[in-house]
Amino acid sequence: LPNLLFYGPPGTGKTSTILAAARELFGPELFRQRVLELNASDERGIQVIREKVKAFAQLTASGSRPDGKACPPFKIVILDEADSMTSAAQAALRRTMEKESKTTRFCLICNYISRIIEPLTSRCSKFRFKPLSDKIQQQRLLDVSEKENVKITSEAISYLVKVSDGDLRKAITYLQSATRLMGGKEITEKTVTEIAGVIPKETIDGLLSGCRSGSFEKLETVAKNLINEGYAVAQLVNQLHDVVVESEDFSDKQKSIIVEKLAEVDKCLADGADEYLQLISLCALMMQQLTQNT
Repeated sequence: LPNLLFYGPPGTGKTSTILAAARELFGPELFRQRVLELNASDERGIQVIREKVKAFAQLTASGSRPDGKACPPFKIVILDEADSMTSAAQAALRRTMEKESKTTRFCLICNYISRIIEPLTSRCSKFRFKPLSDKIQQQRLLDVSEKENVKITSEAISYLVKVSDGDLRKAITYLQSATRLMGGKEITEKTVTEIAGVIPKETIDGLLSGCRSGSFEKLETVAKNLINEGYAVAQLVNQLHDVVVESEDFSDKQKSIIVEKLAEVDKCLADGADEYLQLISLCALMMQQLTQNT
């Protein structure tokens, strides 16, 4: 087993994979002694890496299991959410990784590989976890629904998969919330829409037709209604992106201008800008793009 680096979007099974592998290697009894799991919520500064991890790494490990099966003569240190560790703590890890390679393997787990320092990535075998395929997610959600006796329509299952973007954890959480909300009744696509905070297609179509109308007053009303309904503009940006990219009504030039503006709005929202102003700014640009040809 080399040192491992798992990266990819959340909810795709990175932590589960290494925990399952460790359980299989060491068996349930030795698992506690052989695996040190540090999550982002634990203290993982340079001091902890120097003391706790180093002390754990220096312990020797014997090669037999209580049930008599062969057991690898090493221990595993799992550093979950490794991209939230400071560079100093990551740097402190470099030497330990090499020095203790006889008795210890490291598994770093992160969402963004670019935040892990180069010397660490080069010491690890990298595995990228892709967002889960729709088919796998559907299968799993059907499995969960069956075991938990949840009544759900097949459209709702497909829609759950669509709104969770390959994140199975998110999909299961939505399913759980929907079950609570419905209290035993059948879960439909509408329920999922409400829970996931997805903006209904009609609302987005309304916004686009407001942009096509060429009347700023009408546009303002549509934008105000959208905010008053309590929809998040960040969510709108995501959905609008898909609509614009897949749409046949826009020329390539219009698409590129609008998508660039979407990126700008997204950045501003992330920095804490006012939702209403960003929305109006986005709509005004879209209106300009859609009406200048006619």
